[in-house]
Amino acid sequence: MNWFAASFLIPFSIMVLMFLIVPILSMIYDSFQKSGTGFTFENYQTVFESDFYLQAFANSIKISLFSSLLALFAAIFATYSLTKFPQSVQDKVMNFANLTSNFAGVPLAFAFIILLGNSGLFVLLFEKMGISGMSSFNLYSMAGIILIYIYFQLPLAVMLLFPIYHGIQDQWKEAASILGASNTQFWLRIGVPVILPSLVGTFSILFANAMGAYATVYALTGSSYNMLPVRIGALVSGDVFAQPELASALALALGVILVIAMLFNEWLMRMVRRDLR
Repeated sequence: MNWFAASFLIPFSIMVLMFLIVPILSMIYDSFQKSGTGFTFENYQTVFESDFYLQAFANSIKISLFSSLLALFAAIFATYSLTKFPQSVQDKVMNFANLTSNFAGVPLAFAFIILLGNSGLFVLLFEKMGISGMSSFNLYSMAGIILIYIYFQLPLAVMLLFPIYHGIQDQWKEAASILGASNTQFWLRIGVPVILPSLVGTFSILFANAMGAYATVYALTGSSYNMLPVRIGALVSGDVFAQPELASALALALGVILVIAMLFNEWLMRMVRRDLR
């Protein structure tokens, strides 16, 4: 081993230890603590016996699941269409996707409030035009939050799927056409099975991205909409009084959910790849 080259990893290892390993270990330790009682499972008992926190889990999972599925479904067709444009157009669209995928948090919530809030631009415009459909839309509901999540999930999915379509070679399509296969048959029997493992992996990334999103929903609804990241933030900052130990238990439960989702994704990808052999 080249110890001189390995020594350059020491600063990186220290950073990982200080800003990743130590906080995780501290969070695990705090989750089993209670002020004045020492080691206890009371925090986890509170989490899994409280309908309020169970609702936060359910809301976060539903919003993450629906926004990820819808964004992935739209990205499949959007990315395929993008590959049919000239390279210069593809580069510009990918740059824009990179920009919009990072446009989240407070600016995104503010933009949607301006456009689709109770007195938003489009709401007032449609009312002026006599279109009453927008009056029933509530940006601060689950549907509104899913819409906002799709906004930054879709370009991320496009960036993740874009290289996949370039892996489907034109020779495959030509060979399938020579053998009498239609374009639909090619995608059903060759194209979709080839990209399916990548679709599963992309969905896993989108789900984890949505589960951990905090700033956007907090800027939109404050603490009024019950979601897991919002509850963790409220317990740390203390809407009434801080409960960092309970927040650590919730954060650890969130981490377990993401690990389970990751393991399920790995199992599903292995199953898909095995079926393709």
